[in-house]
Amino acid sequence: MSAGDTAVLTDEAAVRDVANRIMAAWAANDADGFAAIFTEDGTLIGDSYMKGRDGIRAFMAAGFAGPYAGMRVYVEPLDVRFLTADIALLVTRGSVLLEGESGIVPERGFLATSTVVRRDGRWHIAAYQNSKGTADG
Repeated sequence: MSAGDTAVLTDEAAVRDVANRIMAAWAANDADGFAAIFTEDGTLIGDSYMKGRDGIRAFMAAGFAGPYAGMRVYVEPLDVRFLTADIALLVTRGSVLLEGESGIVPERGFLATSTVVRRDGRWHIAAYQNSKGTADG
């Protein structure tokens, strides 16, 4: 394995780790931590459209104080594709989880794509969109 191959593996692992950061923020019901995963001007399309870290933070804070209170999320990377050295497409599947649940719960399952960019040495989501559903991989 060449030094270049090692760098790609390290970058791929860092991009895949975005999923772990999402799960950690949800587990803590941490709107600030969740928003910090996004770029300052990032977008999130799920049940609604959010633009900018402040908008994402406000939406998640309201969610964690209301309908998402105590919920967690499971996120599993399915594919990472580098478009440039500092931009990657991350495809994931996951599920919103209630207490005691794990893995993918089909009725709350989703597929998502994230455009992930490297800023100041750390990977952040610039654009995220999910849709209902699950995949076998």
